[in-house]
Amino acid sequence: MTIASRWNDADAKAAVDALGQQAREADRLLAQRVYTSRLIGSDPDLVMHGGGNTSVKVERPDLFGEPQRVLHVKGSGWDLDTLLAPGLPGVRLGPLQALRALDALSDEDMVNVQRQNLLDSTAPNPSVETLLHAFLPHTFVDHTHATAFLVLANLPNAEDVARQVFGNRLGIVPYIMPGFALAKAAADVYEANPDVEGLLLLKHGHFAFGATAKESYDLIIDHTNALAAHLGMATPTSLKRRDPTDHTHFLSDLRGALAPADRDAPMPVFDLRNGPDVMAFFKRNDWEALADRGVGSPDHVIRTKGKPLLVSAGDLAGGRESLSSKVASFERDYEVMFKRQNARVSGDRTMLKPSPSLALVEGVGLIGIGANAKAAAVNADLGEQNLRVRAIGEDAGGFYPIGEDDLFDMEYWSLEQAKLGKSKPPSMTGRVVLVTGGAGAIGFAVAEAFAAKGAQLFLVDRDKKLLDNTLARLGSGHAGLSVDVTDQDAASQVVQAVITRFGGLDILVSNAGAATTGAMLDLDDEALKAAFELNFFAHQRFAQAAAALFVRQDRPGQILFNISKQAVNPGRNFGAYGLPKAATFFLMRQLALELGGDGIRVNGVNADRIRSGLLTEDFIAERAKARGTDEGSYMAGNLLRREVEARHVADAFVALAHMDRTTGHVVTVDGGNIEAALR
Repeated sequence: MTIASRWNDADAKAAVDALGQQAREADRLLAQRVYTSRLIGSDPDLVMHGGGNTSVKVERPDLFGEPQRVLHVKGSGWDLDTLLAPGLPGVRLGPLQALRALDALSDEDMVNVQRQNLLDSTAPNPSVETLLHAFLPHTFVDHTHATAFLVLANLPNAEDVARQVFGNRLGIVPYIMPGFALAKAAADVYEANPDVEGLLLLKHGHFAFGATAKESYDLIIDHTNALAAHLGMATPTSLKRRDPTDHTHFLSDLRGALAPADRDAPMPVFDLRNGPDVMAFFKRNDWEALADRGVGSPDHVIRTKGKPLLVSAGDLAGGRESLSSKVASFERDYEVMFKRQNARVSGDRTMLKPSPSLALVEGVGLIGIGANAKAAAVNADLGEQNLRVRAIGEDAGGFYPIGEDDLFDMEYWSLEQAKLGKSKPPSMTGRVVLVTGGAGAIGFAVAEAFAAKGAQLFLVDRDKKLLDNTLARLGSGHAGLSVDVTDQDAASQVVQAVITRFGGLDILVSNAGAATTGAMLDLDDEALKAAFELNFFAHQRFAQAAAALFVRQDRPGQILFNISKQAVNPGRNFGAYGLPKAATFFLMRQLALELGGDGIRVNGVNADRIRSGLLTEDFIAERAKARGTDEGSYMAGNLLRREVEARHVADAFVALAHMDRTTGHVVTVDGGNIEAALR
């Protein structure tokens, strides 16, 4: 595994030049700091998801024009790969360095002093390792959790291996929780040998430093590559590999088993990894013991917990009952651990959720488990890195991370918990929503509306290019599949794909449809059959597949149909559209009747005159002309005299999704059309 330097002289110069010729030297150094921080953050084998931090020391005038030394250090809530200057809050350096004279300093006092000395009182909290950066004298300091260094840091003879690879180029710092004590110890190690190029923090990670941004960055790359070569790490850690799986029933069973006791609460979202590296881990005779031994870096525990849920092939064969038992056992073990550890410390901790954040399932893969797709992906990324660290470390002498006491102290450390945020999540967080016809005007509006509420979207559309563009517009964390919904196996194929991607499904928005026009006397059988395939049978098959999954998950789900005002108010020459839509209207009511006992809600939306599908700009112009009016008046031809847009239809679907005591109901979104009123 060779990590290529991403430094580019032209890019580095451009980052500084963008500030303009009048920029202060401090801001130029800060721009270089941002540039190399993002280079480091762009390689997952150097840092992942908040792991690691960077800093630069500069001189800035205070309000009286007097020069003062300032430390810009990565702030809480920022990741290195997307870092910007505001993510490196400035802290007055002198007061921080003066703290080193103290014998002890509580975490609360440390944070308070750091915030007291921020140049901008609204800036994010500086890193929990700010004092370590402050106590080192170098202008640029970089801290990573590189995969190779996590292997080294957890070896039983890590110091000997470090000397073998680096000689005296690295100082060795014993394991201490981040904070004041670690900062003092690291500074002492550095001062014992000021010629070192960096520090190895046992059980933790790697520091490098230099007079320039390039010098420090180059050392990060050189040290990591030298160590990777020594350990025989030939390839980078593979991430985000998801091959199709034959274990979709297992995934939906697991999602149901992990669901909260509150049946209306959201279930977790999954991120499955089953690439070659992950599956090779299960071929080890010691995979279960090794996976149960801890984490590669202490800060991983706040996201992944100290251990994953382990499911063997035998457990898998035991079905839903065996799986539920494994989950219950994991949670009991966590509760017992918490009580034991809480008694060891002050006894005032509040237990976090005892459910797993990672699952290792023999023959299936590694599953990241989170409140949403982003959290699940973060956990899966860290899980993949940990598998590699465990396997390589064990074969290189042994994987021996921090033990239970230290893990508990990290997991329940208030400064680490603050990284996770305490804000109330959006109302649809954790809900997986499938939208057919997702690349059309209404489909995309529906997807956008649900995504804005925190849902994970899976879009289906026949037009692959349009679907890809739509997913790009929607943003990361969502997925889709190009398929013709009228294919006989489309529904089962799509539902399997949703399970593989997210672990299950919560809401189906059966939206795909199109209008076939023509007088009934002129329609041939094939045209009418095709209209029914798209506007009725596709809805029926997708609803059937979704409902079966909801039942298997043993949790309520929702089916939402895009019907049409044509279902109750037929239009001339629209019979081939209105007939199947009327059947879908009845299907909605029939399913509501039959599925209510399982807690599955079935509702619909009747919309009219929306700019989508048949209602193209040319068609609108033609209809307006035929009625002797302008296009605006034609589109606003309702009681409210206002055009109804796709976003209004989307709002209706989202509203129905929130109405958890409503089923068998249709919301009309047409601006007012008495002829289409349901009552």
